[in-house]
Amino acid sequence: MIKTPKQLVAVLVLSFVVPIVVIVLLANLATSGSTYDKDSPAMSPEEVAKRIKPVADANVSAQGAGARALRTGEQIYGSVCAACHATGVAKAPKFGDRRDWGPRIREGQKALVQVALKGEGAMPARGGASDLSDLEVERAVVYMANAGGAKFKEPAVVAPAAPAAMDHGAHMTAASAPGAGAAAGKADGKKVYESTCITCHGAGVANAPKFGDKKAWAEHLMHGTEHLYENALKGKGAMPPKGGNLTLSDADVKAAVDYMVKAVK
Repeated sequence: MIKTPKQLVAVLVLSFVVPIVVIVLLANLATSGSTYDKDSPAMSPEEVAKRIKPVADANVSAQGAGARALRTGEQIYGSVCAACHATGVAKAPKFGDRRDWGPRIREGQKALVQVALKGEGAMPARGGASDLSDLEVERAVVYMANAGGAKFKEPAVVAPAAPAAMDHGAHMTAASAPGAGAAAGKADGKKVYESTCITCHGAGVANAPKFGDKKAWAEHLMHGTEHLYENALKGKGAMPPKGGNLTLSDADVKAAVDYMVKAVK
């Protein structure tokens, strides 16, 4: 009970001070969980790097995986090997013909792969597709041999080494280099020739006019370039449409024809 003026003053002061103190304490308690000490060991560069490493690794792996996807044996056969093996021209063992493949299968998987890698007879190294990896060549060999009665095993994929990081400045320079975009979209006749046409035209097999041989090309040039385009696109004689590489665009095929014609003019 309040009996004196002093007691009344004390009660009034406490009625103001105590609630303020309680509010301040509660405010500090509520905000303490959302703050952090930037000097804490948990915020050191090493600890932060550890926490974001799984995300960073996943991002780098995803980018690396999309950079160069390995093709299957069937895909390589369709784009490269079919030019000769589909019909058996130039003594190439015909796809699916057990009599053609039998003697070769008996030589073994390793021996056949070495022949495909190094070339033999009219067949150039890697079937003329120099961009194929050893693994892709072996996949194509296994695909064709198994279609001819073999039971070869699909080669195991070896994990590639981590690529070196590209300097940001170098990346920007390459991306902004004059003509970089135009070169990427322009058909490259030489590249198409070396990856597809060289299989037959390189040695002049199956009546294909040999690259650089003016006499062999003279008869074909008499009909004009448009006629050559049509033959290359639709196929003629032992040559299948687009040289057996159906992944080529019409522009790619015409560029290859122009490249070969230019070599004899």
